Amino acid sequence: MADGIAPGAQGESTLTPEFLDEWRNAAYNCYSSGHKFCREVCPVMQVTRDERHTPTTFHANVVAMEKGFLSLDDVAEDYVNCTQCGACELRCPNTLFTGDFYRFRTRTVDLVKAMRSLAVEAGIEQPGWKEWNALTDRYKNEPVLNGQPSLQENVADWAQGLDLPIGGETVLFCDCEAAFYRTSLPRAVARILKHVGYEFGLMREQWCCGGPAAEMGYAEQARRFAEHNVADWRAVGAKRILVLDPHDYIAFTEDYPAYFGDELDFEFVLVVELVAELVNEGKLQLTQPIERVVTYHDACRLNKRKGIHKAPRDILRAIPGLTFKDVDHVTQWSYCSGAGAGFAIERPEVAAEIARRRVDKAAALEIDTLVSACAWSERPLTEQGGKLERPIEVLDLMEIVAQAAGLEVG
Repeated sequence: MADGIAPGAQGESTLTPEFLDEWRNAAYNCYSSGHKFCREVCPVMQVTRDERHTPTTFHANVVAMEKGFLSLDDVAEDYVNCTQCGACELRCPNTLFTGDFYRFRTRTVDLVKAMRSLAVEAGIEQPGWKEWNALTDRYKNEPVLNGQPSLQENVADWAQGLDLPIGGETVLFCDCEAAFYRTSLPRAVARILKHVGYEFGLMREQWCCGGPAAEMGYAEQARRFAEHNVADWRAVGAKRILVLDPHDYIAFTEDYPAYFGDELDFEFVLVVELVAELVNEGKLQLTQPIERVVTYHDACRLNKRKGIHKAPRDILRAIPGLTFKDVDHVTQWSYCSGAGAGFAIERPEVAAEIARRRVDKAAALEIDTLVSACAWSERPLTEQGGKLERPIEVLDLMEIVAQAAGLEVG
């Protein structure tokens, strides 16, 4: 019997008392709310208009399963339809009305992850996720190269010529998308940090952070990858981990503490916040004018999940020559690239439409560049931005910072 599920009367999967003890109150809190504010900020629901794809249904399923009306087999596919952006949690009345005082936040993302994990444990697997995670397990990195293997021996190829050491008190963790596909991003970050004399090294053998596996329900694999990375950090004497990507940052600050508890004694530093600090303190001088008209795409896992929205805007406003047309972070609760939580693997058409709608919102501002601070959002946004009558270029924030500091990019 897998954790959280047990055989039902007809052999179908039902929920264990332990799982219900954790999620019953959350399910009833959502199910009893008549407002359903979450619908219109959900990027999936904006496209599909399918009631099964709402946080209300995600929670109502738990109620129905407890009553014996539904089994895991009946509802597992519902939970595919979520990018885990976190917008619904912020817009939920239970968060809005009690969050400021009680520091309460609805945990829809955690419920989706838990139900996906139960499905995998029960052998109810989605074909795209199954293949993706099998390849990740084989290569130790996600298969981001459009059919070519992301081999472990090439995980640090992006750093060639930069003379970066292995190990030290501070190491840079470079996510799979940036390490293999958008290599201009980590190279820009490395040049920025070396320019200001910030010392850091690399891991001996970096594996995927494990966060995507956890998001798709492959919890055991996610933990194995986490254990490897933590062991590598300890072996090279690391105390501080620089994090490029919001998805890794979520894994390191939410999943890893759940795995290791107080034994996880590393400091996790988000590169965007570090660079903002360097700029604000005058340690990083941005003197080269960048003649672009830009807007900023709030990465879901920074803005909605972690509340980080000021630092990237501070950086953009410090770049000379830049015309920055801002869209406030609350408005962007409803924006998404569609790239999170494996959603694009199983629902590519819907994910592409989510990205298209996001790019259309940017185009309405009459900009020429959409700036992101998330490598995973940049590929789908670039694909859609290139289809416009007046194409929009998508750049990572660190690429623009490197240019403004007079540094080589790429």
